[in-house]
Amino acid sequence: MASRAREAARKARDLTRRKNALEVSSLPGKLADCSEKDTSMTEIYLVEGDSAGGSAKQGRDRRYQAILPLRGKILNVEKARLDKILANNEIRSMITAFGTGIGEEFDITKSRYNKIIIMTDADVDGAHIRTLLLTFFYRYMKPLVEEGHIYIAQPPLYQIKKGKSHWYVYSDAELTAKLDEVGRDGITIQRYKGLGEMNPEQLWETTMNPENRTILQVSLEDSIEADKIFTVLMGDKVEPRRKFIEDNAKYVRNLDL
Repeated sequence: MASRAREAARKARDLTRRKNALEVSSLPGKLADCSEKDTSMTEIYLVEGDSAGGSAKQGRDRRYQAILPLRGKILNVEKARLDKILANNEIRSMITAFGTGIGEEFDITKSRYNKIIIMTDADVDGAHIRTLLLTFFYRYMKPLVEEGHIYIAQPPLYQIKKGKSHWYVYSDAELTAKLDEVGRDGITIQRYKGLGEMNPEQLWETTMNPENRTILQVSLEDSIEADKIFTVLMGDKVEPRRKFIEDNAKYVRNLDL
């Protein structure tokens, strides 16, 4: 079994390795790459779903922004062997697009992009996808996290319209504050349930334009604690996860039922 696993991993690794940072012949089909060759200028958005991916492709700046739509939830790498991980289409697409290799063969100098930005819906599924991606990066591309190349996009929750003016807000608290500021008469409020509800112009204006957007840089403040949390929350042992949930349930602020 170990021999078969090694052979499968080798084959999958060969399939997903990019010969160099600028090679385009073997890029994944859904990737909309950028034209900039200076990798210090480039960024790639990992977008939840084809619908939001389509809007992002239309709204982006093609010079330096690449888009890779991801279908569904990627494999939980905490519970899977390497050959299973490398057989997952979405993970293969990311490895091929980044150009860095994976695990022991990882080489950050071959990275095609300076910023890798996770852009998911502002709901429980989006948070789960984000956690799965962070688990993958932490376990198999850890230098990307350690050196600050991983970011999380912050799409707005609401659009407020009043007359010819409009504003975007990113939380319920911001919504209340803005309504107190502009008044509640003649107001129209749109709640964004997902990125797919935004047209390309709105997505660019709120989430992708470097002059306006808010993105959070993922940092690794405590490597040992992070390792423990990933093991507990994403591993295959149920009891530690149940205990963690029971111990921390009282601290939950955003609960989706």
